[in-house]
Amino acid sequence: MNKDRVEGKVKDVAGRVERQAGEWTDDPKTQVKGAAKQAEGKVQNAWGKAKDAAKATVDDAKASSKPPQREIDAEDADAKEARRRS
Repeated sequence: MNKDRVEGKVKDVAGRVERQAGEWTDDPKTQVKGAAKQAEGKVQNAWGKAKDAAKATVDDAKASSKPPQREIDAEDADAKEARRRS
C-alpha cells in the first residue's frame, strides 16, 4: 500500500463526513465541498491502486525472467561425490 492510497482514503472519509455534516445542517455549500473532497479521495486512491498493480507486474516480470535454479537431489550429490573420489 502506497502513500497515494492512504491519503486518498483519508480524503474520501473526510469528504464523507463533511458531506454528511452539510446534509445535517442543510448547508448545500458544505455538501458540495464534501462531495468534491470525497471524489478527489476516490481518484487518488484509484491512482495508488494502479501504481501498486504496475509495481506488482514489474516485480513478477523480474522474478520470472531469472533462469530457473537446478535442484540437486541426493542421488546427484552422491554421484558427484563418487566421481570426485575416483
